[in-house]
Amino acid sequence: MTTEAGEQPEAEFKNIIDHTDEELLEIANSLWDELIEYSNKGEYGNFVKKFSHDLLRGLNEIEVGKQFAKSELTRNLDTNYDFLGFIRRGQHVTCLFRVRSTKKEGEWLGRMVIGYERGEIRIFAASIF
Repeated sequence: MTTEAGEQPEAEFKNIIDHTDEELLEIANSLWDELIEYSNKGEYGNFVKKFSHDLLRGLNEIEVGKQFAKSELTRNLDTNYDFLGFIRRGQHVTCLFRVRSTKKEGEWLGRMVIGYERGEIRIFAASIF
């Protein structure tokens, strides 16, 4: 059997939506904890290390790096957040969080989209609104 570059053989194909809520919560919390840690430390290289290859290719690293370094919100995220829920769609799961800052009043919506890429769980999108 031959496969195109980037394709997974059918026997190895995994779909993130097949995980239970408990499994997804463990995965999502672990990834979100890392994003918060590296965002607060300003460690951009570690922050993006679990991003999907497509997401990394689409980023303008210079602009994102500047924004990352100068954002008071993203450098002061409270490590205590509330998980709000999952949205399963296709081969991805959107994970929603209520996020607070240690410097700014209020609450923000955190969103992270996860799925499998080349057999590994990767982040396909991450944002705070």
